[in-house]
Amino acid sequence: MPPSPTGWFHVGNARTMLFNWLYARHTGGRVVLRFEDTDRVRSTEEAIRQAEDVLRWLGIDWDDGPHRQTQRLDLYAAAAAELVESGAAYPCYCTAEELTAERERRQAEGRPLIYSGRCRTLTADERAAREGAGLPHVIRLAMPADGTSAIDDVVRGRVEWENALLGDHVIFRSDGTPTYLFANPFDDIRMGITHVIRGEDLLPSTPRQLAVYAALDAAPPTYAHLPMVLGTDKKKLSKRHGAVSVEEFRDRGVVPQALVNYLALVGWSFDDHTTMMTVPELVERFSLERVNSSPGVFDPEKLELLNGEHLRALPPAEFTASLQRYLDVSGSALAEQPERVAEVAPIVQEKLRTLGQFEGFAGFLFRRPDAPDPDAWARVEGDPAAARWLAAARGALAGVATWEAEEIHAALAGACEKEGTKPRVLYMPVRVALTGKTVAPGLYESLELLGREESAARIDAALARLAR
Repeated sequence: MPPSPTGWFHVGNARTMLFNWLYARHTGGRVVLRFEDTDRVRSTEEAIRQAEDVLRWLGIDWDDGPHRQTQRLDLYAAAAAELVESGAAYPCYCTAEELTAERERRQAEGRPLIYSGRCRTLTADERAAREGAGLPHVIRLAMPADGTSAIDDVVRGRVEWENALLGDHVIFRSDGTPTYLFANPFDDIRMGITHVIRGEDLLPSTPRQLAVYAALDAAPPTYAHLPMVLGTDKKKLSKRHGAVSVEEFRDRGVVPQALVNYLALVGWSFDDHTTMMTVPELVERFSLERVNSSPGVFDPEKLELLNGEHLRALPPAEFTASLQRYLDVSGSALAEQPERVAEVAPIVQEKLRTLGQFEGFAGFLFRRPDAPDPDAWARVEGDPAAARWLAAARGALAGVATWEAEEIHAALAGACEKEGTKPRVLYMPVRVALTGKTVAPGLYESLELLGREESAARIDAALARLAR
């Protein structure tokens, strides 16, 4: 798995890494983590640390590495020199201005925009003269001028390229660093990589990398080019779609097993109906043959729904622990009340879609709201009988002997029967009085957790507010 540490680790990177990991774990293979960091301008230590942190959080481990290409520069230099010695590659002394002029001429003539190969035909004396003059140079691979290059891609099937349209590409820069087109296949050979699973945006680089395998007298790997990840508008996923980095979803309270589950479904499926799967189930069921060649759509709404399923499936103690960890990491003030968190967790587990919703959904159980939500209070004020319902609930609750959800339920049900109204009518102003909102955890359980005195005080405050 060779990520390029040149920016934040987004869900597209994570999906590619996940498919590599699932395939290796399913087949009993070996996972090699390699950072392709030869882009000295854009690669950063922060990006490398971030990628490792994200992988660990997702549960994607590795058996070898992490390797860094900047620590292997001498190997690339030696291999490139050997290719020049054998005639499989050659030094190119063309300047940037010369290459630009050549490209413009070829474009005007309607010819392929590839390097002409003029330095390929330099004699030994001509090369020696340029070396003696101290001219900087790159190293280009001598590509075949005719025929085709082809792969049988596991996802896309047979793919072929006309060699005449490829041109002699640079494999080693003048600054002493290899290009991706050279370092990537070189490392794959040295590290025993048998399968290359990567995004389809890298498909055009494949024929040039095949030529490197041939020049190094090595068999190419099996390729599987994954479909692109699109937003819900069917355009390439980007920041305009909202959160796209793994950390953003983690910070929202998406649990790693849910994100792994969802990412596996972006471009792959086990069957036509199974969506929720554990990580062991994904490992057992994954196959490249079921990867779709059509782009996959990343829908944050569906991710949240699936995350809710995973939260509900957690054993209660594990859910509570996950919730507490999330509150700790997010810096929530609620984290300072772990005993209260443990009390509240059971009544919200069935309701939450993300852990990040906890404070907004159940914060009223930790502190009294300063004021009710305006829309919620407007519904209370819009009911001419709201004060009557609140008073009826207040009176019924005063007679509860043991302050437990079951007896509270019976008391409020009795109030509804006595007043001749439906529970949803009487409960609405009570819920707003207690929580400040119309949507909240179970009313009976909330009353139990708030306690007799606090519940009565909040209902009294609502009655006083109505009387103003």
